[in-house]
Amino acid sequence: MDDTSDPAAPSTKQEEWRSFLFLTAVMAPVTTIGVVAGWGFAVWIYQLITGDLPG
Repeated sequence: MDDTSDPAAPSTKQEEWRSFLFLTAVMAPVTTIGVVAGWGFAVWIYQLITGDLPG
């Protein structure tokens, strides 16, 4: 068995950089968009249910 399949094996700098870039360039924007869209959807549903529409 090689060392790459061992979960306790230390990661390389290249793997750490790849993980960091993935988290900052992909996951952070996706999470932010999801939170903002979810909040907007919740407000929209609340306004539909309560009839408290702006205008």
